[in-house]
Amino acid sequence: MNRKQKSRSGGISQDSSLSALNLFKGVPASRLFTIEKRSKVQDFPAGHVLFKTGEDGQALFLLEKGSVQTFRTSARKKLIIAELRAPAVFGEMGCVGQCTYHCTAQTTIPSRIRMISRKVVEELLVRCPTVTRWLLDLVSQRFVHVLMDLDATSFRHLVPRLAGLLLERADGDLVRNVTHKELAQYLRVYRESATSALGELKKAGIIEVKRKQIHILQRSRLERAARE
Repeated sequence: MNRKQKSRSGGISQDSSLSALNLFKGVPASRLFTIEKRSKVQDFPAGHVLFKTGEDGQALFLLEKGSVQTFRTSARKKLIIAELRAPAVFGEMGCVGQCTYHCTAQTTIPSRIRMISRKVVEELLVRCPTVTRWLLDLVSQRFVHVLMDLDATSFRHLVPRLAGLLLERADGDLVRNVTHKELAQYLRVYRESATSALGELKKAGIIEVKRKQIHILQRSRLERAARE
């Protein structure tokens, strides 16, 4: 086992994220204890692929620390679906329906992840019907999110979409650790198109672009651009 991938058995721990997730609301403490005891927690380095599109579902994943990106690839193009931050649930499609993962999941920073086997999840759904409702809600929310992104990709101009993305990812007035290629992946366009849209916002004096960092100079104008 990779030294960076420290495995620990389940068991109730102070940093467990089970109780922080809507998925487990209403589940008796005794059942949560059983889930933790029968699951596995592991630390992964940045860049570790947890599962790939089309693979058979083996587990439900709970992100307890760090960040995970889900995406699909088409030819050489990477289409980012979600950027998940702890606490979060992912890999749910591997435990329902055809039990197949419909995307790839990869850590973007060192992350701690709890893995609950599909068998344990199936037992939980039988014993605690409320979890089934929450799981369906999660699938529905993510499906709607993808549809909204598809709608934006199809009908909105690129500059407003870029402006909205910058506002979403900004920490104060800074968007850190992002490249033109990554922005293009989020926007589902070619890198050259993303660079051109950035150039328009820069030329207008709304943003300042540096290496892996974008400084928002005029937030009100960027917000207005996002609404256009």
